Amino acid sequence: MDRFARTMIRFRWFVLGAWIVVVLASGVASAGLNDLLTNRFVLPGAESEKAGDILKDHFGQQPEGSFSVVVKGKPGSAQSLVEPTKAAATRAAGALKTGKLEEVRPVAGDVVTARIVSQLQPADAKAYTGAMRKAAGDIPGAQLYVTGQSAIESDLEPVQNRDLFVGEVLIAVPIALLILVFVFGTLSFLLPFMLAAVAIPTTLAFVWIFANFMQLSTYLTNMVTLIGLGIAVDYSLLMVHRYREERRAGKSKEDAVATTMDTAGRAVLFSGTAVAIGLALMLAMPLPFMRGFGLAGLLIPLVSVLAAVTLLPVLMYWLEDRMDRVRLIPKRIIERREDSESNFWARLAGTMMRRPLIFAAAAVAVLLLLAAPVLSLQLGPGSNEGIPQNLESVQGLNVLSDAVGAGALAPTDIVVDTKRAGGAGEPGVLAGINRLTGQLRGDAEIADVIATGPQAVDESGRYLHIQAIGKHEYGLPEAQEFVDRLRDVIIPAAEFPVGTEVLAGGGPAFGVDFLDLTYGAFPWLVLAVLLLTYVLLVRAFRSLLLPLKAIVLNLLSIGAAYGILVLAFKLGAGEPFGLTQFDQIEGWIPVFLFAMLFGLSMDYEVFLVSRMREEWDATKDNRAAVTQGLAKTGRLVTAAGLIMFAAFMGFVAGSIVGLQQFGLGLAAAILIDVTIIRALLVPSAMKIFGRWNWWLPESAAKIFRVKASPLDAPPAPALRPAGK
Repeated sequence: MDRFARTMIRFRWFVLGAWIVVVLASGVASAGLNDLLTNRFVLPGAESEKAGDILKDHFGQQPEGSFSVVVKGKPGSAQSLVEPTKAAATRAAGALKTGKLEEVRPVAGDVVTARIVSQLQPADAKAYTGAMRKAAGDIPGAQLYVTGQSAIESDLEPVQNRDLFVGEVLIAVPIALLILVFVFGTLSFLLPFMLAAVAIPTTLAFVWIFANFMQLSTYLTNMVTLIGLGIAVDYSLLMVHRYREERRAGKSKEDAVATTMDTAGRAVLFSGTAVAIGLALMLAMPLPFMRGFGLAGLLIPLVSVLAAVTLLPVLMYWLEDRMDRVRLIPKRIIERREDSESNFWARLAGTMMRRPLIFAAAAVAVLLLLAAPVLSLQLGPGSNEGIPQNLESVQGLNVLSDAVGAGALAPTDIVVDTKRAGGAGEPGVLAGINRLTGQLRGDAEIADVIATGPQAVDESGRYLHIQAIGKHEYGLPEAQEFVDRLRDVIIPAAEFPVGTEVLAGGGPAFGVDFLDLTYGAFPWLVLAVLLLTYVLLVRAFRSLLLPLKAIVLNLLSIGAAYGILVLAFKLGAGEPFGLTQFDQIEGWIPVFLFAMLFGLSMDYEVFLVSRMREEWDATKDNRAAVTQGLAKTGRLVTAAGLIMFAAFMGFVAGSIVGLQQFGLGLAAAILIDVTIIRALLVPSAMKIFGRWNWWLPESAAKIFRVKASPLDAPPAPALRPAGK
C-alpha cells in the first residue's frame, strides 16, 4: 500500500481528473435511474404466484392491482345505493388502464362495494388512484371511498416522503454534521462529504446498468445514499486521523499519506470487503427485490473502498493541512483529545485491564437480557394496521372491514385448474367445488365466499375462481393459519378429480409463501456469510481466535437488537416514546437487519482490532496493544457509530410501523455495538485471552496465505533473591 499511495500522489492530477469524469458520467447515467426502478414484488415458483399468473392471463386481473369502491350511506340505504355505486365505479374503472368493473353488491345495510380489477402490478396501478377518485365523483347523501392495496400505496407515498424528510434532513443530517465538526475540529469535516459525493453517484450509475436487466426496488437509492454516507464517514475518520498522527510525528506529507495507506488504508480494504460480504448476503435470497438490495449492498462498499484508496490519499495530500488551519473548535481541546496516553478511552481501557472478567460477564449478561424477548418473536408479511389510519384508502378499508371482514381488501383467491377446456362444467369438478365452498363457509376464519359471477369461470371453461374473504387482515396470524389449513386440509378434503390442480393465492397466501421462501434460505445464507467472514478476518488479523470472537460478539449484538424490537413493539415498551404497539415484526426486517448490521459491525471491528494488531506487532505486549488500540480508535468508532445511529433514528421518527421497526433495530444495534461491544466487551475479552489473541500457527498461515503469528512465550517471572 505504501508504493500504491506514492503512485496515487505522483499521478494526482490524473486521479482527480479520472474521478471527475467518472462522477459526471455517473450523474448523466443515473439521471434515468428512477424510471427503471419499481416496487413490483414477485415470489418466483410460489403457489400464490402461479395463482396470480392464471388470474392475470385468463381472468384479466392482477389481484394486488385491484381497487374497491366503498360507499357508506344512511342505515338501510344499501339497496338504493347500488345503482349510483355502479355508475361511480364504472367511471372509476374507465380511468384505470385495463380496468374492468367486476361486481357491485351490498355488504351491509348501509354499505355497498364495487370491485375493479386490472392487469396492472400495484406499483403501476397506484399511479391511477387520483384519476379514479376524480372520475368516481360523489354520491349525494353518502360517503365514497376508493381503496385497495394500490390506493393504500398511493396514499402512503407522500407520508413516507414526509417522514424521510423530517427524519433524515431535519434530524439526522444536522446531528451528523455536529458530530463531524466536533470530531474533526477543523474544516476537514468536509472530507467525508467529498468522498461520499464521489462514491454515491458512481454506485448509482452501476445500479442503473443492472436496472436495465433486472427488477430493482425504488428504495435502492435510499439504501445507497445512507450506507454510502456512513461508510464515507467511517473511512475518512480512520484515514484522516492516522494522517494527522503521522504528521504530528514529524513525517512529510507524502510519507504521512504512505504510512496512512499502509496501516489505515489496509484496514479499509478489509473493512470494505467485510461490509460487502454482509450486505451481499441478500444477493443469494430467492426473492428478486432482496437480490436488488444485495447488489446495491455489494457495490457501495466496493466503490467506496476504491475511492478511499485512490482519491482520498490525493485529497489528504492536497487539502488536509490547509483545512486543519481552519479550526472550528479551540486548539487546546483538539490537542487534549488527540493525546492517546491520557484520553478517556485510555483510562477506560486501563480500568478494564484490571477487572476484565467483571466487565466481560456484565456486558454478556446485559446482551443476553436484551436478547431474551427474541424468544417471543412473531414474524408477519406486514399489515395495514401498521400505517396511518387517517388516509382515505385506509378509512374505506375500515368501513369495508366492519361490514364484511378485515380480509375483504385482500381475500384468498382459490384457482381451480381442470387442465382442459370446458372442464369447469364437469360433474366431478362441480361436486368438488360444492364440497370446497361448503367447508370454506364452515371455517371459523371465513366471513364470506364468492363462487359465482363474471369472474368465476374463464372464457375457455378451464379455470374456476373462488374468493374466500377472511375475518382478519391478510398479514395477521389467523389469516396465515387459514392458508395452511386450506392447503393441507380443506382442499384435499374437497376430493377434486385426479389431475385437477387447486392453487391458493391472494394476499394471505402470498404472505405465507413470502415467509416460507425467505426463511427457508436465510439460515443457510447466514452460515455462508459467517464462514466467509471468518476467512477474511483471519487474513486481516492473522489470528484464529479474534475472528471467532468477532463473529460471536456480532451475533450477540444482532440478537439484542432483535430482542429490543420485540420489547418495543410487541410488548409495548416503545409506546411512551411514540412507537406503535404491534404484535408482529415484518418478515423482511430481520433479514435486512442481519445483512446491514453484520457488515457495519465488522467495519468497526476491523478498525479497532487492526490497530491493536499493529500495536501488538510493535510491542508484543497484549495489555499495551489493547489499551493503545482502544485509545487511538475508540473515539473514531464511537463517533462513526453515533452518526449512523442518528441516521437510523430518522426512520423511527416516522409514522409507518415497518419503517419504525427497521430504524429502531438498526439504531439499537449500532448503539450497542459501539458501546457495549467495542468499548467494553472487546477489550475485556482480549485481556482475558492474552497472547492467544494473536496466535496463527504456521500450518494455518499457509492455508490462509498470510504471515504466521506464533504463540510467543509469556514473560519469565522475576527471580526472587535466595532466602526470601
